[in-house]
Amino acid sequence: MTQFDTRLLIGDEFVAGEGAEETAFEPAVGVPLASVASASLGQVDAAVRAAHGSYKAWARQTPKQRSAALFRIAALIEERAPALAAIESRNAGKPLRYVRGGEIANVVDVFRFFGTAVRNMPATAAGNYRSDKFTSLMRRDPVGVIAQIAPWNYPLLMAAWKIAPAIAAGNAVVIKPSEYTPLSLIALGQIFAEVLPPGVVNIVCGNGPDVGQALISHDLVRMISLTGDVRTGRAVLQAAAGPMIKRTHLELGGKAPVIVAADADLDKLVETLREASFYNAGQDCTAACRIFADRFIVQSLTDKLQDMVESLIYGRPERDDVEFGPVISGRQQERVAGFVDRARATGAEIIQGVPAETEGYFYPPTLVSAPVDAEIVQKEVFGPVLSITPFDGLDTAVEWANASEYGLASSIWSRDAEVALSVANALEYGVTWINTHGVMATEMPHGGMKNSGYGSDLSMQSLLDYTQVRHLMFG
Repeated sequence: MTQFDTRLLIGDEFVAGEGAEETAFEPAVGVPLASVASASLGQVDAAVRAAHGSYKAWARQTPKQRSAALFRIAALIEERAPALAAIESRNAGKPLRYVRGGEIANVVDVFRFFGTAVRNMPATAAGNYRSDKFTSLMRRDPVGVIAQIAPWNYPLLMAAWKIAPAIAAGNAVVIKPSEYTPLSLIALGQIFAEVLPPGVVNIVCGNGPDVGQALISHDLVRMISLTGDVRTGRAVLQAAAGPMIKRTHLELGGKAPVIVAADADLDKLVETLREASFYNAGQDCTAACRIFADRFIVQSLTDKLQDMVESLIYGRPERDDVEFGPVISGRQQERVAGFVDRARATGAEIIQGVPAETEGYFYPPTLVSAPVDAEIVQKEVFGPVLSITPFDGLDTAVEWANASEYGLASSIWSRDAEVALSVANALEYGVTWINTHGVMATEMPHGGMKNSGYGSDLSMQSLLDYTQVRHLMFG
């Protein structure tokens, strides 16, 4: 195995974990990449106490000072991008060219954005709201110690979405990466240690039931931020309702509908879905994973999608020609295959791409024609699988889309701007794209509704989520 740094960051020290060992795999070949010792319960406590001891001094730094630190972090990430991208690609199975050319640049942009945003924090101006004898002002203060749990599908990027706004606002954090993909965040810890005061960012590794539960249940934690599944979100809410009530910030998955009107530009749609459905092997909460297409054009669209699916190139992430790599684990590979096999058993039409590598956790790009009530249309597959279902009338498509337990992302495709806007307004999703899908902007909020959770990543709104509002009155 290649040697990777597997130490935890607690306060001002990098230390070996004292708990059970977890194996991080290289999904492209299905072999162990590193053995990472988990944090013990004592180390979780030490990390939280280090954060608690640092945040008040960090919060007292001026926005200008905190901004400078975030800009320095961004510069060092940019400087060390090749090394970080290589780790991310091997541990998460992402095509190296995409990580190097896109994801690391987005991580840098997130730190730079919040470095700027903290110097423009909005608040109500002072005023005499009660009478001329009383002057009020509103201020935004940090919450305190933030427990953060990052997912395995975007280990660096989603860690940045959590850490950057939290520390920009003056909080201190203890973050736990997924036990599947801890290596790139551990590497990023070297940069935090170089730039930030000890304890402002702490990194502990381990599984959810032990390390994660100990972290979110700690009495000194004031807020919990999670990107994960609905089951884990419910566990977070239970922990948040303990003796000390904690704030929560939850992003809990999705099942993004793509509503295609009869007048849609099908060529543009299919070209967009090539990435929006299959980037990162479909392991994306916003992935365009289920199409509702007007019956008038469903066959034409299916034919175009078949050509696309059969031409997709997937394989080892270091190859320059691949469009997506493996799924994260053998368990996930079996889970995705189970969805498709059950759909086939119920009579669904299945179209798949050509076989890829013989090693690793690869699954071919797959198109499934299925009715709206099929399991594969309703449940989150989290793999390179796209379903297509015909509808009669846009009202029906909107009803189907809104019937989902999820409410994270959606898109509507129509050349008629009035129709597209009407459908977009009716959809119960945190983001709705019109004639595109999956495009993010750091300045715009990313968050969900219903079982997809609440709270915003990205944008000024995310910075506000990591603050608490206070009213000061002078008499």
